[in-house]
This record gives sequence, C-alpha cells and structure tokens, in this order.
Amino acid sequence: MSIFSDNIRFLRGKREKTQQELADLLSITRSRYVSYEDGRSEPSIEMLLKVSQSFHVSIDLLVSVDIRKYPIEETLNLPDNRIILPVLVDHLGNDTIEIISQEEAENYLEGYRDIQYIGNLQRIALPFLTHGKYRAFPGEGNSMPPFRRGSYIVGKYVEGIDHLKPGKTYVFVTLNEGIIYKRFMGKRKNRIWVSSDNSFYRPYDILIEEVLEIWQYASGIFPEDFESDETEDLDMKEMFMELKKDIKELENKISGK
Repeated sequence: MSIFSDNIRFLRGKREKTQQELADLLSITRSRYVSYEDGRSEPSIEMLLKVSQSFHVSIDLLVSVDIRKYPIEETLNLPDNRIILPVLVDHLGNDTIEIISQEEAENYLEGYRDIQYIGNLQRIALPFLTHGKYRAFPGEGNSMPPFRRGSYIVGKYVEGIDHLKPGKTYVFVTLNEGIIYKRFMGKRKNRIWVSSDNSFYRPYDILIEEVLEIWQYASGIFPEDFESDETEDLDMKEMFMELKKDIKELENKISGK
C-alpha cells in the first residue's frame, strides 16, 4: 500500500462513494480504480490531476501526506490546501530562517512551493525563535511603521485562515498584491479584512482564494542606520488634517456667499 492508495480510499469513504462511482467519475473501469486503492499500480500525471480535482485536494497532499491524520475540512483554508511546506535545516539539524530579499519578492510567488528555490535563498538562525517555521520578508513603504524598505519582518507560518487572530499582524502572500504586511481585522464570508497601522491608508478586503501563504509577525530586523520616522509620519498626518480643515472652511465660505 502507498500513501496515495490510503488517501484515496479514505477520501472515497468521506464522500460515501462506491468504487464504481469513483471509477465512473474518473472515466475509468472499476478494476483500474481498485488497482490504485490496492496500491498495485500507480496513476499517470493526467490521472493524478483528475483525482486531485475530483476530491478537491492538492496532488502534494495526495502523494506525500497521510491526510487521515488531519481534519480534511481544515486543509481547505488555503487555495492549495497545503499542510506541508519546504523546510530546510543546517548541518546540525537546526531549522533555519530563509530571507526573501527585496529583489526576490516577485520570484517568491513562483517558487514558494519549490524546495530547490527555497534551498537557494539566504538563511539565518535566531536562537529565540525555535518553535515553529519562520521566514523573513522585506519591509516596504510607510503603511506599517516602523517597517520600511531595508527592514525585514520575520513571520511564523500559519496553517490556515481560521488560525488568524483579529488585531494581530501578518505577512500575507497573495496572488494579486504579492507580499504584504497588514493587521488582520476579521473575516467575512469568502474575504478577510486587513488594515495598515498608518491611518492614512484605508482598510480593505482580500479574497481568501487569493491568499497563498500566511506568516504571523514574530520579530523584526532593521538596518544599522535605522531611525524611526514616526514623528515625521505624525507631522505629515497633522499637516494633512489641517489642509482638509482649511479646504472645508473655504467651501463653507463659498457656499455662504
């Protein structure tokens, strides 16, 4: 028996289908389907795709993870329902933290599931981060002070949407926006709501199906010459509010005339 055969037998039972019904769904004979469940033959790539689509479970899980050990309903929280992710250790067997540089940010969307790509990234070890899987992502812009270009956000891997906690900050790897760092506000149907710590930026929603990975904030890495520009941000905000006030007063005078 193989992991694949155990998994499809388990999934068929969860769906309360007979072997013939699954064979019909896959457009194959019952004897051929039974050979997969019994582990007597291995499916082709095309058949793996059909099985994956029929059960709504990724090929990664079907062939490499004993999904009987996990609540299958919870593995659908992310688009590729991935329980495992590439993890590398140093020569002593200690887990390491991969660094996604500013230049690598776009490539990460293509390579985040590729063990070879992950293996080529720069890595560091932080002794105070030992429980869980961590990865460092580049800071960008001024929407989430004090992080800006040149700094890094170290995040701990989160397995699914239901593990998010309102008010906590996360790195979201998304299809359309790429890598973003935001504060999680809540979940509404098929969307999550996020906000920036800089109040100049409005909260917005993200489709859950666009979320590829989630990493909860664990620590920050800043350049040596880092200086907080919090005061500057506050000054800009005050100037902006004063400008809005002046414009409002001008509109009132005009309307009064």
